[in-house]
Amino acid sequence: MKALRAWLSPRLRNNDRGSGAAAVIIFAALFMVLAAFVIDGGLSISQRERAADIAEQAARYAAEDIDQGALRNNGTVAIKYGDCTSRVREFAQQSGLSGPDVAASGCTDAAADLVQVEIRLTYHPVLTGLFYTGALEVHGTAKAVPLTG
Repeated sequence: MKALRAWLSPRLRNNDRGSGAAAVIIFAALFMVLAAFVIDGGLSISQRERAADIAEQAARYAAEDIDQGALRNNGTVAIKYGDCTSRVREFAQQSGLSGPDVAASGCTDAAADLVQVEIRLTYHPVLTGLFYTGALEVHGTAKAVPLTG
């Protein structure tokens, strides 16, 4: 019996070797996944705010283009809304946007007294890009009216 105990004793003591390493690996992977969602979630919110900010500025820029002839002739403040989309795209390029983001941005509604603008931003996730390889899009919209008083 002593011989059997002596033979089993080292084997029973070594059964839990490596269990700590497995726990560390599992917790490290879980931490990386959570960090990826926190970082990329923050980036998504930041890009959405940037798109909204650019849209607000582009709407004001488009609403500044007032028909001066109508203003001088009868005192009517009217936006030249026919070239609203080109003004929005011009402003988007000046803001640092390029390529398909500029082409997808423009006026969604335009009239003599109102312009509504949509700006699209495309970005690539930082850490979740390991799991998801596509680009993500965010949109910002804003309205502007000419100042009449």
